[in-house]
Amino acid sequence: MTRRREKALQPVGTRRAAREFVFRVLFEADRGDLPLDTVFTRSEGAMREGDDTFPQLSADALTFANELVRGLEQHQGDIDATLRRTIRGWSFDQMAQTDLNVLRLAAYELTYTPEPHPPVIESAVRIARKFGGDDSGRFVNGVLAGLSRSLQSSGPARSDCQTDSAQD
Repeated sequence: MTRRREKALQPVGTRRAAREFVFRVLFEADRGDLPLDTVFTRSEGAMREGDDTFPQLSADALTFANELVRGLEQHQGDIDATLRRTIRGWSFDQMAQTDLNVLRLAAYELTYTPEPHPPVIESAVRIARKFGGDDSGRFVNGVLAGLSRSLQSSGPARSDCQTDSAQD
């Protein structure tokens, strides 16, 4: 086995990898009009079976991903309403599906978790650049920077969601 392949099979424990995993789950669920938890369970199984589509997440990263999925399910309506108020000049129908799902994931974290905003925004921008169009990174950064400022000035409505605030 090549060294690169061996490294790829080692579990990834970063929060960024967990966010990318959840982004992929969210994107697939949205595109297929499927329940988020169903797609998460299927994707987790594929990951455990060594499917190259998903990085092998460590137990901690998988727990974090599961918390994100549960939070997204619980707060989907509020997240979308927040994004509709935050995004100027674009409707959800006009936006790239990739950008919208990156924004949903990051908006959930910014609004409902104790995660510091800068690493959440940085991860979202990286995911947008990796999976989106040429301007996705800038668009996502602009929307999330505005949302972060708005939340900090009005005091975020945090839930009792317990997440480890360790950085990537």
